[in-house]
Amino acid sequence: MRFLDQIPLFPLALVAIAFGLAPFTPEPHLVEKTRMLMAGELVRLIDIFDFLFHGVPLLLLVVRLARAAITRA
Repeated sequence: MRFLDQIPLFPLALVAIAFGLAPFTPEPHLVEKTRMLMAGELVRLIDIFDFLFHGVPLLLLVVRLARAAITRA
C-alpha cells in the first residue's frame, strides 16, 4: 500500500471531488448509482462500471486519509 501513500493528497482530493460530483446536473452519477444499489436495481454492467468509475477515486481518498491518520497517531 506504499503506492497509495505516494499519491499527493491535493490532486487526489480534486479528482475524487470532480469524479464524485460529475455530471453536476441533473444529479451526480455517484448519487444516482448509490440509490440504484440500495434499491437493488444496479444490475446492468454499464451501471456497475459507472458506479466504480465515479466511486473509486473517493474510496482511494478515504483510504489515503485513514492511512495518514493512523501513521500520525
